[in-house]
Amino acid sequence: MDTTRSPAPPATVLLFGLVFVEGFASLGAEIIALRRLVPHLGSAITVTAPTIGFFLLALALGYHAGGRVDGGFLERVRRNFLIAAALAGVGLAGPVVDALFAHVAPPLLAYLLFIGLVLCPIAWLLGQTVPILTNLLRHERAGARSGAALYWSTLGSFLGSLLLSLGVMQWLGVAAAVVLCALLLLAVLTPRAGLAARGLALAAAAATLALNLWLPQQRETAYATYRVAPAALAGMDEARVMWINNSAASLIDRSEPPRYARYITRLRTILRDELGWRGKRILVLGAGGFTLSHREPANDYLYVDIDPAVRELAEREFLGEPINGRFVAADARRFVADSEERFNAVVVDAYSALTSVPAHLVTREFWRDTRRVLADDGLLFVNLIVDNRLATPYARNLLATLQSVYGPCAVEILFRDRPQGNVLVQCFAGPPPAATVYTDELNRADLDLFEARRKTP
Repeated sequence: MDTTRSPAPPATVLLFGLVFVEGFASLGAEIIALRRLVPHLGSAITVTAPTIGFFLLALALGYHAGGRVDGGFLERVRRNFLIAAALAGVGLAGPVVDALFAHVAPPLLAYLLFIGLVLCPIAWLLGQTVPILTNLLRHERAGARSGAALYWSTLGSFLGSLLLSLGVMQWLGVAAAVVLCALLLLAVLTPRAGLAARGLALAAAAATLALNLWLPQQRETAYATYRVAPAALAGMDEARVMWINNSAASLIDRSEPPRYARYITRLRTILRDELGWRGKRILVLGAGGFTLSHREPANDYLYVDIDPAVRELAEREFLGEPINGRFVAADARRFVADSEERFNAVVVDAYSALTSVPAHLVTREFWRDTRRVLADDGLLFVNLIVDNRLATPYARNLLATLQSVYGPCAVEILFRDRPQGNVLVQCFAGPPPAATVYTDELNRADLDLFEARRKTP
């Protein structure tokens, strides 16, 4: 008996190819959508979790809708792929998402429109693929058919998640990931498609390329969106702003010496003039535009930022010269947890969008790790953007968390003429000192003051 297996017939290969591309493109659309939301809403779990939830709900509804299709299977999948490709190529394009959040307020409404009109329809359309094509697979048992289809779909999702997040977005940008997903959907539907379908596919491809490659795009990486733009600011000469995820991250002008953002100027004054530091080691978590060390050769600076592309962009388009200091591309929390180096100061200036500090960089565990890399007499500086009365739960809880590790910290409000602005917090290394509350009944204030004067040099 001849036990060699004959190759799968072309129809089966095509079906598995369709299922594979569905898995690749559907998960790709979810990853791209999450990345597109970062400049506008940040990457907090309160954004990512609902987005994933809505995506899965739409996918489940797509499974249900696909299971009810009882004829015209390939035609239905081709139509779904064509619509999904158009939605992905246009709706996930950077200029379209930016325009949506720029012209629709509040941001929650823009978010719901993005989810309801772009991401969920893509998931619903592509979710129909596996139950529809299972009807055409040549297996004796329904379990074997569905198992094979789910295998190729999940394999596509796995490879899509790795290729897009670790490859395409890292080296070519988010726009290239959008183009790849949309064109893959169009490519697998064109064989055997009619003339009208091919024409629509060509139009969708043209729109995808125009919106993602030909129109001006912000500089995008897998981590952030960047642009450098001029700004007319009082007292500054031809100021330039480096925007990261639609937030003004750094400021510099052409004066000699250059002027910087107020909190950077204040930090430079403290370190260089008030403390008189020379030859000290300073760790900066969150590179921004690298202005803290700009033309400041007295101390040794090490910048840590998760995005390896930020250095080249800052040097070429913002500073116009090489950065002063070393640079390490790493997650800030991972770096302070693993580093064997010790620093005289740690400056935490990490933001993902608007006023949003990444959630894993505000916990007690993170602050403990920052204290671990400080020298015994080291200082921690934290740039916060909070309300100027420190009255919101976020401001109160963040400061309480910080001071639970470092003890009492100095808080300097830099902008009192606006409801929200930079607040500079300074903390000291070492265990938090014990404290006693003074009362009328037991008041040791005079003795404590005498002791403090005795120990002060």
